[in-house]
Amino acid sequence: MTPRGCVPRAGRAAPPRRRRSGGRRLLPGLVAALVFGLTHGCAAAQFNMVPPPLCRPPAAAAVATIEAYRLEASRHLYECFPGRVYPDELPPLVYGIVSVEAEIDERGRVASLSVVRRPAAEEVEPWVLAMLRRAAPFPAPLRLPGGTARFVETFFVDRSGLFQTLSLTEGQRGAPPAEVAAPLSIHPQ
Repeated sequence: MTPRGCVPRAGRAAPPRRRRSGGRRLLPGLVAALVFGLTHGCAAAQFNMVPPPLCRPPAAAAVATIEAYRLEASRHLYECFPGRVYPDELPPLVYGIVSVEAEIDERGRVASLSVVRRPAAEEVEPWVLAMLRRAAPFPAPLRLPGGTARFVETFFVDRSGLFQTLSLTEGQRGAPPAEVAAPLSIHPQ
């Protein structure tokens, strides 16, 4: 067989054409995929797993209101994951904001979680839910009506994988101090 556009010389057959493997053509694609994964996967890598909680099982909550319990639950979460708490004012642009309605039973276990506000960064939602589940048991809400607590907490999550809750936030850099509306609550006061 002669390659297209080639005419064999008289008396000689054209040498057989060797087929190249697609390795040279695959290499640029692999490099592009690797670069894309490294640049676009950076923010998602820290949301792949929740570390084990570092807190001890808490004592029963000594509070009698949902708002006070929500603060205590946030403090418990900060104690469980001290390395994941953003230590200062949050940056001007937060990577993900998610609001979660949590129900804590009489033993401090998570009875249910539901997302009230989904984050724009989709990897943040399952990470926050997993973090809440791993932090259980929470302080038992024995002094609350019915012995259970249902509240909504908002999480501000930085690209680095560090977070703050609305209950305990340090605020945001460059933002003027503002009055925060009362947090969402299932039980009217």
